[in-house]
Amino acid sequence: MANITIKDVAKEAGVSIGTVSNALNGNRYINPDTKQRVMDAVKKLNYIPNLNGRYLKAGATKNLGFFTNSISGPYFCNLMDYMCRQCERRGYNLNVFITKDSSVIMGNILGKNLDGVLIYEDTTINENEIRIFEKEGIKVVFLDREVSKQGVSSILFDSYKAGYEATKHLINLGHKKIAFIECVDEVTDSLRRKEGYKAALRECNLPIEERFILKGAFEEEYTYNTIKTLLKFHSSDLPDAFLAGNDLSAIGCIKALQSDGFQVPEDFSVMGFDDIDIAQYFTPSLTTVRNPIARQGTLAIDTLVDMVEGKEQGTIVKLEGNLIIRNSCTRKK
Repeated sequence: MANITIKDVAKEAGVSIGTVSNALNGNRYINPDTKQRVMDAVKKLNYIPNLNGRYLKAGATKNLGFFTNSISGPYFCNLMDYMCRQCERRGYNLNVFITKDSSVIMGNILGKNLDGVLIYEDTTINENEIRIFEKEGIKVVFLDREVSKQGVSSILFDSYKAGYEATKHLINLGHKKIAFIECVDEVTDSLRRKEGYKAALRECNLPIEERFILKGAFEEEYTYNTIKTLLKFHSSDLPDAFLAGNDLSAIGCIKALQSDGFQVPEDFSVMGFDDIDIAQYFTPSLTTVRNPIARQGTLAIDTLVDMVEGKEQGTIVKLEGNLIIRNSCTRKK
């Protein structure tokens, strides 16, 4: 099959070659609809720009790209802080791209002057696009998504093990009816934590009850409303403990329980994940599984820079959490 050229992309999109070049290089003056047509053509034709000449001419750009669909919440604030600090130490700049559109992601990666890229567990990037990274020698680090390819690294928080150990902690406290508050979207961390939760229940011969798997969206307000609904319509059949998918969900859960006159942990134990800054100061202080966010952010940058500089070929690292016991959980009476 003949190589697809920029001329082919221009013809498919119905624009000039110069317009294609401007779209791929992120020219801010290009019409958004036109840019989208170009990106659709790039994806359809599987066009791969020839980056080698540009990089040879320009040399290392000292720019890294971080692609994610969100940076909201304490977790991302901390992660971004540690990544930016480590970039500065290593002499690189970090450019942040917030999008769920794979064509936008690929257009920026293939058309921008980036020495390497970090992608936060983006499931919109499929195997075909990862093969493009491999073919073009683009250095990539995935955060919280395991990818085994040459020139690709993965830095993971072992959410399955964390979910399992958190559930076992609640079981060891005597809880038998444990609810899990998951994220609404198909977030990898939430799915793995739920799998670990189910595994612990099965191991202890406790039933997995779908009515006790609740939606929390990893957000305080969303979880608050979910728990309020549970208390209103299912007051005769409540769990005795809640394992929330992150600390914000745990806080929303506790506030909802308290608003109905319940006490935590006297009436319900509540546990979270991540150990965000507010967890230790909240009332009651939050029992949680500490996610080593600082190490994750620092290691992600170090791994990518080492790959860019030829010191690393690609690796998979799983980071483990630590159980932090505070006051939001107690032994069931």
